[in-house]
Amino acid sequence: MTAETDHSAAHRHAGELADAAARTAGVHLRTVHDVAGLAAVADFFSDVWQTPHSTPPYPAEVLHSLVHAGGAVHAAFAGDRLAGATVAVFGPPAAAEAYSLVAAADRGVGHAVKQAQRAWALERGARTLRWTFDPLVGRNARFNLVKLGGTGTEYLVDFYGPMADGVNVGDESDRLTVTWDLLAPRRPKETGDRAAAPVIGMAPDGALLARRSQDDRHVWCRVPGDIVALRAADPALALRWRHAVRDVFTEAFADGFTATGMSRDGWYTLTREEDTPA
Repeated sequence: MTAETDHSAAHRHAGELADAAARTAGVHLRTVHDVAGLAAVADFFSDVWQTPHSTPPYPAEVLHSLVHAGGAVHAAFAGDRLAGATVAVFGPPAAAEAYSLVAAADRGVGHAVKQAQRAWALERGARTLRWTFDPLVGRNARFNLVKLGGTGTEYLVDFYGPMADGVNVGDESDRLTVTWDLLAPRRPKETGDRAAAPVIGMAPDGALLARRSQDDRHVWCRVPGDIVALRAADPALALRWRHAVRDVFTEAFADGFTATGMSRDGWYTLTREEDTPA
């Protein structure tokens, strides 16, 4: 089987997954090109990030320019109501990579819009898709690393600088880059024995923050249960969590680890591959 055949098969499979996920979620998917549709997507993002519709995080005219430049806005509709949307562009041609700028969806709809985005990228020759997310949002980490099978490949300190939307205001904008292999999404890795590993840090709430395995192949790091609610209730405590998790991740990534999993109880698994003999 040739690489081109593999790519075509992956594209067909991604389209089938997107259709199945849309049926399960009770939505229909389409790409958005028209001015009114893009304005509705801009308003949707405003609602998610709690900004006035007059100052959306992604204005309609910007979305229109991205589409005109060859990017895509995918949207999910529950009847006539917009229930999710995502925006992607292409990276350097030699990298065969697409980049997802933003995604937001109602509960249960995100898988459908990401699979639609995957099918679109594969159809145009991409092999990987990258995006960033707030590493303190555990539910997003589980979706990206477990549900989709991506890998956290880069930790970015205060990536955007100060943000003034209603979700991120008062915090520092650290982000974790996800790399998603579009041809062969990663299967879940063995996660090691977290409970038996030595403790390497305590969290701002006084409980365990991180463990590191004695064979030095795994690091586990806990995040708060709901960072958005914590940020609203106690910004200073949320910022202490930011710095604590940052310290664990930056040290682990410097040592060659990547983020490969997230448990239901809020623990990341960071994994370092064994050295390959020369």
